[in-house]
Amino acid sequence: MKAAINKNPFASLGDKIFLRLYLSQTISLLGDAFTWVGIALLAFQFGGKHSAVILSTALTLRVTAFIIFGPYAGVLADRIDRKKILYITHFVRMGIVACLPFITAAWQIYFLIFLLNIFNAFFTPAYRAAIPLAIKNKNNYSSGIALSNATDQLLSVLGPGLAGVVAVWLGARQIFFVDAASFIIAAVFILTLPSLLLEKARPEISVEPRIWQDISKGTRLLFANKAVRFALFIELVAAMAGAQILVNTVGYIEGQLHLTGRQYGYVMAAFGLGATIAAFVSGNFDKSKNRIASLLVGGGLVCVSIAFGNFLAFIPLLVLWLIAGFAQTLAETPTQILIAEQVPVEEHGKVYGAHFAWSHLWWAFAYPVAGFTGLYFQNREFLIGAVLSIALFFLIIAIFYRKVTATTEIVVPNPSTTLPI
Repeated sequence: MKAAINKNPFASLGDKIFLRLYLSQTISLLGDAFTWVGIALLAFQFGGKHSAVILSTALTLRVTAFIIFGPYAGVLADRIDRKKILYITHFVRMGIVACLPFITAAWQIYFLIFLLNIFNAFFTPAYRAAIPLAIKNKNNYSSGIALSNATDQLLSVLGPGLAGVVAVWLGARQIFFVDAASFIIAAVFILTLPSLLLEKARPEISVEPRIWQDISKGTRLLFANKAVRFALFIELVAAMAGAQILVNTVGYIEGQLHLTGRQYGYVMAAFGLGATIAAFVSGNFDKSKNRIASLLVGGGLVCVSIAFGNFLAFIPLLVLWLIAGFAQTLAETPTQILIAEQVPVEEHGKVYGAHFAWSHLWWAFAYPVAGFTGLYFQNREFLIGAVLSIALFFLIIAIFYRKVTATTEIVVPNPSTTLPI
């Protein structure tokens, strides 16, 4: 049975359970923005001109935590009440963030960031798997996922600016106390949710849980569905191109155009704004074939966009990065919606966990490639990155596109499993 879609991007907020879940995520994302602004300021305190090394190491540790613990977290999301996972991870992250004002060395940043993102890895698959069950009207699944992604992108633009204002007012270290408070507020919304965010009550397990078998099953299910598999590999293309933007834009703006950090902020804000717009647009794709078209358009457009990055002045680059952000989100969002529609609901946790790990593995590959091009191909780093991304894009199309069927049956959660308000 195919699910129609409500064209109103805010329709999913009519479900009170999802509204509370969404508010908890929004506050949590705002807290994440405060975390990374505070970490950047601490990195400069400890490293000065070498602060980029501290930040790049912290980002690598963040992705590593996601890769290692994401699949296991997805398995737990199918075994344990997701409400418990959500509020426990919030309270633990609150405690970790509250330790950040007191650190005295860079290695303490590394340790706490890795620990913090272990619990982020447990939160995200549980949250994503809870969305289809928190929305009573199955026609609003896509709008709920799209709204969640759009909020993520929007706060990535607005959050750091707000965090910067608070940091100027309170100080670099005190900002983490505001961050910790945001986790408490988000946890309160989670505590108001129904007790079970599972597809159905689970019987007591009388034998040793086969954790690794379930982790393997999550990956098998992720790659078994032709549309989901194709979408996942298009995410690799988006990561290869997007990493060029995240890693090399600051060097181009300040090193080649001889502009300031303010102009860099404007360019990256344009990138985030484009991503936000695309997140809303993608929620209006009501058929599998339209989502495959989104993957093709987004994957191809983000590659072409970065190809011209080395040849533009500030204003044209601003416009181009807006387009690149739009394209990257078009290439990334359909995977989550396809999982919600085409994977049985009782398997959502482990599949979202597997997707969380694999999608971040793509970035673990893409960041070093972007660093290599930025180091050895200065003045041509975006062009070289585009050539590599385009080659990968066509290789993936050649291998997987013909196997994708536009008429794949959509599996939606049983309406009887929705939760009482």
